[in-house]
Amino acid sequence: MALSDGMSRAEVDRIEAKDFALGIGPLRPRNAATLILLDGHGSTARILLGRRHRGHAFMPGKFVFPGGRTDLSDGRVAVAAPLHPQEESRIAGSGYRATSALAQAVALSAIREAYEEAGMLLGRAEVFQTAITAWRDFAAQGVKPALDRLRFVGRAITPPGRVRRFDTRFLAAFRHDVVVELPGGGPSGELEELVWLPIDEAKRADVPAITLTMLDELQRRLADDPELKPGVPAPIYRMHRSRFVRHLV
Repeated sequence: MALSDGMSRAEVDRIEAKDFALGIGPLRPRNAATLILLDGHGSTARILLGRRHRGHAFMPGKFVFPGGRTDLSDGRVAVAAPLHPQEESRIAGSGYRATSALAQAVALSAIREAYEEAGMLLGRAEVFQTAITAWRDFAAQGVKPALDRLRFVGRAITPPGRVRRFDTRFLAAFRHDVVVELPGGGPSGELEELVWLPIDEAKRADVPAITLTMLDELQRRLADDPELKPGVPAPIYRMHRSRFVRHLV
């Protein structure tokens, strides 16, 4: 079941109980990013999902987009092209912590996670050198990460009362912007099965509630914006005064 605007805290807890371990957790969610890769355009596009290992403590057996926590070192990586300015402001968000550096780190973490979990290297075929261990395989493959084709499609802040909490930006890019696809998937081994599914079929898979919610959002956007133009308003989902609220930025 997808999450929707105006749901009560109890309704959200009930829906997400199968996705998140409920209990005392961090007060401040950690920054994270997800990359939604699309093969094709508009309503016929297929989406890349991967199944998490059933032995994982977090979302075992669920189909998810490649993604994970943002590392501070991600923001120090040189890029072939920066974020589009309108996308940068949406990714950074608002408040005193919202900076261009944060937006770049978040965007780069989405690209890194797509490589580590799915073996997809997004960027430009260029000479690339880095001393940061997590990015050395990009250098070895001759791929310099590029951010200009990333599009912000949504953001979700895990409600309080979870053992793990994330402030996740959902970014999208097209498969034709992937320079290298490793045939065996990503080196992390976190996803045991990778599939490309039409959006309607992806929505019927065993996906977390927030993933289903973002698939709904993406499907509606693609109907009017099949190329994912920059600067299009996109939703943020968060808990406010015991209600799960959606607003556009």
